[in-house]
Amino acid sequence: MMKTPFLASLLFAATMLTSCGPRAGFTGARNEVTLMTLDPGHFHAALVQKVTYDQIGSKVYVYAPEGPDVQGHLDRIQAFNTREENPTDWEQVVYTGEDFLTRMTNERPGNVVVISGNNRHKTDYIKACADAGLNQLVDKPMCIDKQGFARLLEAFDVAAEKGVLLYDIMTERSEINTILQKALMHNEPVFGELRPGSLEEPAVELESVHHLFKYVSGRPLKRPGWFMDTSQQGEGIVDVTAHLIDLATWQCFPGVAIDYQQDIEVLAARRWPTRITREQYQRVTGLDDFIPELKARLDDEGVLPCYANGEISFRIKGVHVKVRVMWNYEAPEGGKDTHFAVLRGTKANLVIRQGAEQNYRPELTIEPTAHTNTVSLAMALPNALRPLQARYPGVKIEKVKEGWHVIIPEAHRIGHEAHFGKVTERFLQYLVDGKLPDWEIANMKAKYYVTTTALEMAR
Repeated sequence: MMKTPFLASLLFAATMLTSCGPRAGFTGARNEVTLMTLDPGHFHAALVQKVTYDQIGSKVYVYAPEGPDVQGHLDRIQAFNTREENPTDWEQVVYTGEDFLTRMTNERPGNVVVISGNNRHKTDYIKACADAGLNQLVDKPMCIDKQGFARLLEAFDVAAEKGVLLYDIMTERSEINTILQKALMHNEPVFGELRPGSLEEPAVELESVHHLFKYVSGRPLKRPGWFMDTSQQGEGIVDVTAHLIDLATWQCFPGVAIDYQQDIEVLAARRWPTRITREQYQRVTGLDDFIPELKARLDDEGVLPCYANGEISFRIKGVHVKVRVMWNYEAPEGGKDTHFAVLRGTKANLVIRQGAEQNYRPELTIEPTAHTNTVSLAMALPNALRPLQARYPGVKIEKVKEGWHVIIPEAHRIGHEAHFGKVTERFLQYLVDGKLPDWEIANMKAKYYVTTTALEMAR
């Protein structure tokens, strides 16, 4: 039967509606997702591809300006493809040119964009990809100032209109100590209730210490020359703090949509620099000298004051939270990036430490408060551990002077780089679901409201 022009147009429209975004009805089928990688200037873009996924095809389309950033990304993927143990099989189809963004949004050979790179451009990329109706998996931070936050809100509105997903990569939710800390926090016989805290002693306190020079996948990490330019990377107070704020909301208010206009009050913020010598800069970047943008910021001794450190105190639904991020040049011998977190309850404090005493591995302890009946707490612990042991076999506790140390088998300590695969799997499930949970969207807006508001306050 011959199709009429009207019928043909209806069939075309139907085809278009079922060929893009969540409206395509992602099912979890093999190879139904095709990745596009946009201007990958940060190594996190490659870590999304450290493993393979049944749902993602092996061909990945890379769009970027020509230069060392994209080449470094391709080299990392090639290292994953050629490693001896569990090699990947990614095929990179690369376009480099000044029109890379327009080229990608016009050609659209894939249905998910991975964005991890220069943060000065990132929010514009996010908005452009939302306008093009593309699903996005984005490295933090999504924005680095108030202007970027306003543009990010616009991108969320457009994504909702077009029925596509916009999601940031929150790896710390996959860390086993953090998972167990959250579970124990919501066990009333062990933790009691979350205290409201105060500015001086917050109910939730998180600190992250990072290092400019470090090893990733067993190799010295070479950072872009712009990484220490805070106008491009963003100051520390708007960068890693996104992870810490995310943990505060995810742990304390699971499944609750935080309204940044009603539920949050930023109370105090401060920032301070890490001083970087030319020799340190050369070792981190592989460049002979500071890039021109940084030369104008050197002090009288030729040292760069890089505002990579920050602290924010805020209240969320009446609960006091403090987050702090610090960047040092290099870790001490045997050291690495570290994480500290305490949740203060009426019966116990749940504390994660990762210092020299813990051999730089995160360790969780359950520490009774001064007025806690420790006998009752000890009796409550076996019941609290039983469901956790069913999910994470081998988890147990031992008595220590502070209270109880949670012993976690090595099988559950998968490491930071592996967490990117966990986040990607979560995103793939959201594609199948056809939407993000409402609380995920609200809480992304909330954390970037906190970071960008704190930056203005600290300055």
